[in-house]
Amino acid sequence: MIKLYFVFATALAAQPALLTAPQFLSLSERVNQLAQSTSVTAPGLARAAAPILENLKQDDTAIRRAGRPSISTAYTLLTDTRAYLALADGLPKPYPFTPAGKQQFTELRDALERLEVDFRARLEQTETQLRGADRDNLRRYAEANRTQGAATKDRVLFFGDSITDGWRLNEYFPGKDFVNRGISGQITGEMLGRMQADVIANKPAAMLLLAGTNDIARGVSNETIQNNLKMIGDLAEKNGIKPIFASILPTSDHHKDKNPRFEMTKGRPLATIRELNKYISQMCQQRGFIYLNYYDAMVDSSGQLKAELADDGLHPNAEGYRVMAPLAQAAIDKMVAPVKPVQQTGKKKRP
Repeated sequence: MIKLYFVFATALAAQPALLTAPQFLSLSERVNQLAQSTSVTAPGLARAAAPILENLKQDDTAIRRAGRPSISTAYTLLTDTRAYLALADGLPKPYPFTPAGKQQFTELRDALERLEVDFRARLEQTETQLRGADRDNLRRYAEANRTQGAATKDRVLFFGDSITDGWRLNEYFPGKDFVNRGISGQITGEMLGRMQADVIANKPAAMLLLAGTNDIARGVSNETIQNNLKMIGDLAEKNGIKPIFASILPTSDHHKDKNPRFEMTKGRPLATIRELNKYISQMCQQRGFIYLNYYDAMVDSSGQLKAELADDGLHPNAEGYRVMAPLAQAAIDKMVAPVKPVQQTGKKKRP
């Protein structure tokens, strides 16, 4: 055990401040293992820490589902790990305390320190991007774009935020030339800034855009969101790319009992989502774009995202993506019979 810990600690010390996605996933998994194993070393700790242990498990699930940490998921894992250790330190330990228990707590504290270093690095990176020349995170897909193979006539580029970023397209659309260019946390203005590098340069036949939920959460005005969506459509159309605009998914509070952070409708109000979806639908009808209606298939009788389709009230789980995939494919198939724009002549039809 001591030898394994030494190898783990040495590996952590040798890493740069910002962990790679595989390194972070490994550390998140290890934190959960250590929290679970140490929870039985002191009387009453497992019972007292049960909510925090569940939070840690949900943190790991969210990170694993996205395939990489974001600022928010890195922060929640950090704070939940810190909360667990604070609780454990406040409870009396049996005497003598087992060497294995001591070693596991030491490893967990080292892991917490590593999470803190990583989180500070993520904040600095984000601040640099906001201040610097890469506000829109063009760096993210620069290498993938450079090495991307020649486009087929059926290439579709999926464009968006974390809901797209976390969608493993090859699992749901095997054998298709579908390219993922989602970035977690992005708003429509940042996506507009990525159009040339991440969409146009890939020469897809169509672009499937799912965007807007982060704009709502950050308080971006509906007018600004609509202008950004319109300009994204303009750029796609001008470059011979057929735009498919997806509705914004509903949110829900169904899982807030598991974790208060999963109360999603406050930050992303359902009425605002419906209003923007109405605009997207009308814009598509007027411009001859394809409208992809995820909303109606995923909303429940209370107007919220169906509980079984997302574990956190926002991001689709595997079942959620299984609902979305055939709808996306059906919208893509419509490219062979594009929607005709509505003619707005201003003249009334004769009775």
